[in-house]
Amino acid sequence: MRDDPPTPPPNYVTSFTLTSALGAGNEATLQSLSEQRGGLRPYDLRGGGMTWLGIVDDIGEPLTDDLSSYDCRANRLIRRALEQDGFMREVARAREQYGAERVACFIGTISAGLGHLEACYRDNDSRANDLGSDVRMNETSHLFSATETCQKALGISGPAATVSTACSSSAKVFCIADRYLKAGLCDAAVVGGVDCANETFIYGFRSLGLLSTSPCRPWDRRRDGLSIGEAAGFALLERRRNNPDDIRLLGFGESGDAYHMTAPHPEGNGAIAAMLGALRSANLKSQEIDYINLHGSGTPANDASEDAAVLRVFGEDIACSSTKGWTGHAQGASGITEAILSMFSIRHGLIPATINTAEPDSRLRIPVVLENRSRLVKTALSNSFGFGGNNCALIFGAPQ
Repeated sequence: MRDDPPTPPPNYVTSFTLTSALGAGNEATLQSLSEQRGGLRPYDLRGGGMTWLGIVDDIGEPLTDDLSSYDCRANRLIRRALEQDGFMREVARAREQYGAERVACFIGTISAGLGHLEACYRDNDSRANDLGSDVRMNETSHLFSATETCQKALGISGPAATVSTACSSSAKVFCIADRYLKAGLCDAAVVGGVDCANETFIYGFRSLGLLSTSPCRPWDRRRDGLSIGEAAGFALLERRRNNPDDIRLLGFGESGDAYHMTAPHPEGNGAIAAMLGALRSANLKSQEIDYINLHGSGTPANDASEDAAVLRVFGEDIACSSTKGWTGHAQGASGITEAILSMFSIRHGLIPATINTAEPDSRLRIPVVLENRSRLVKTALSNSFGFGGNNCALIFGAPQ
């Protein structure tokens, strides 16, 4: 009987940055978390009614020079995020160290610059097949435009792809980058995600009965849906540690249960498979996880499904919270948003509260954290579950 092969050494997260409704950059994000100040606010819909959105107030100036044709809200948000926390400097260091062609780029998004295309339809006569002269489909609405914007802004030319697997999109980019790095196809990889609030999302979720008219409240007995947010986040992965405090990507798990087009499996089978896969990949036992950042969208079905899944894998004695009440559901950017917030938990010893949740649902058995908690976190698992059963779980570890 052969022994299992040794677990390969982990890749390192040598830099990361997040811009969301909590603020631009890591310092602003940490301040909002520490003050327990969420980023959701009321928003009147153009077609009537209202909801709560997590909007980024300052997305920066119009793009110029080589990026001028890519100018739209989503790509401005990308540039805004890349400029924070010395991220571009760290990518430049990796580019000089390895060569531009050895730095990969994998970006998760559902819509890229869809809002720009929506504006073209609103402002012009679509019935006459006239969307105006500013459509720029390839540079704004095409999904790869987000990845091209990142590559051009960072001056990198290695392997590149856009991942669009619904709400797990920018979690799965970590998995792809890890495989590319371990296969020797690149020496560093920029991973990230971006999505902006747009009417396709807003009215689409409202038509499904999943859009709340209140700030989303995961695990609350009165929860009635999600709140849409927007965000852009990025991380730099490398095979070698660059600083002593670099966080490790210990493992990941993916599953595709295809139970339903929009609803999760009621017993959480796909989520269970993803979390167990992540534990196997990291060579960890369930009791070795200190914190779970839940997918926790605030819809009745999603929270019940995830509760059942986490209960099966981890039992009731595990610190969990959902951070979507802080940022809103950032759609294709939710995976990177919550991965970075999980890294915040490791780096700063902070388990963020599940804000807006006042009366936990007694039918759900996981005791979600309702107030910020200071605690040493050595390992954190981040869940991202998308439509069609596109599930992903990531495990991050403290520096050795």
